[in-house]
Formats: sequence, structure tokens, C-alpha cells
Amino acid sequence: MDSAEDGRMGVVAALVRATFLVNAVYAESGREHGLTPQQGQLLCVLMTRPLGMGELGAMLALAKSSLTGLVDRTERNGLVRRLPDPRDTRAVRVALTPRGSGLAAEFYAETCRRVEALAAGLGAADRDTLAGLLGGIVRDNKVPVVFPEP
Repeated sequence: MDSAEDGRMGVVAALVRATFLVNAVYAESGREHGLTPQQGQLLCVLMTRPLGMGELGAMLALAKSSLTGLVDRTERNGLVRRLPDPRDTRAVRVALTPRGSGLAAEFYAETCRRVEALAAGLGAADRDTLAGLLGGIVRDNKVPVVFPEP
């Protein structure tokens, strides 16, 4: 019996398919909150503190023009605002507005609930093992904290 017949898959297929699954949950949560997936990511990144455009670009892996457009659209929706950077008068920092902070908290909580439910069929030990293995991959690849720990 090969792996396709017994449901097993290799690490590449498992990670890619898991990424699609999580992205679909993220997009669905975003739609229900009136956000694009990219706006949801931006709000989650900004939950901890305001960030400069360079930091945001690196964290979200976006080119400067794409990031500027994302921040512009999110600012027009009243969810973020640009603030002067106290360390560099030529730079700005992006911060959540009170409305953006509230929406970020709602989106984050709902997304956490839905992603947590994806592993509902696993026992506690398997969930811990999965978190440890995925956490190792994330650390080894120096993935920035784009989604805070619940």
C-alpha cells in the first residue's frame, strides 16, 4: 500500500497543504471582518506595537510599493494611522487606531479559534508534538512574529 492509499504524505505535501488550510481560515476570518488577508496580517503584526515601514516590509515580506498601498488602504478604512518616527524625522511608524485595535482583537480571537479547531482531532500529546515540530521549523527559518502567541 502506498502513502496515497493510506492517507500518509511526505513533509513537503503536508506543509504545503497545511499552509493552504491555514490561509483559507485566515481569508475566511478576514472576509467576515471586512478585511483582506493582507489587512488581517497587518493588524495582527501591529497588535503588539507600532512599527516602521521598513520593519513592516520585512515582517510581511512585501515590496515598498506594495506595503505603501496596503497601509494606504487600511488607513483609509480608519484602522491604522501613520505617526512620526521619534528617531528619524524622515520616517513614519504605523499604529492601530482605536477602531483598528478593536477589529484586530476580534479578528485575532476568531482566527485563533478557527486555527485551533483544525487540530481538534489530535490528542494533547500529539498537539504538543505538532507545536514543537512546527515551532522548530519557524525558529530555524527565523520567521518574524507575524502572529502573536495566543
